[in-house]
Amino acid sequence: MKKAVASQGQSASELISKRIAELGDWRGKTLGRMRKLIKEADPDVVEEWKWMGTPVWSHDGIICTGESYKKVVKLTFAKGAFLKDPARLFNSSLEGNLRRAIDIPEGEEVDASAFKTLVRQAIALNSSRKAKPPKKSPKKSRKKSR
Repeated sequence: MKKAVASQGQSASELISKRIAELGDWRGKTLGRMRKLIKEADPDVVEEWKWMGTPVWSHDGIICTGESYKKVVKLTFAKGAFLKDPARLFNSSLEGNLRRAIDIPEGEEVDASAFKTLVRQAIALNSSRKAKPPKKSPKKSRKKSR
């Protein structure tokens, strides 16, 4: 797994581990489990620490972020609107044009296989967009004036 460098002299992976430990309750366990599933789905995932303390998992672009709130752990997929979700894991941010999120309340377990499938789809989408050459703007014809 590649590690992105974060602030304060600690790696992003260290900061994410510290956040999980600091939570110390069901939210830490849930975030830790989801992190483990992300790493299982993609051993080459890059962990990042962005936006003043948000765990981010990337591979050729952002896969998802992991945030903890009082009542839920939220995993927001940057391009979730483009992913197939037959297991209907997405249950939040459904009205947006781009993002989709999974809110996990205390005591709820997310289907590991379905979650890993979403992660792999997100990576494939990121990789396919990276592989495409940028669109060239049409050249304007210039007429010489005499």
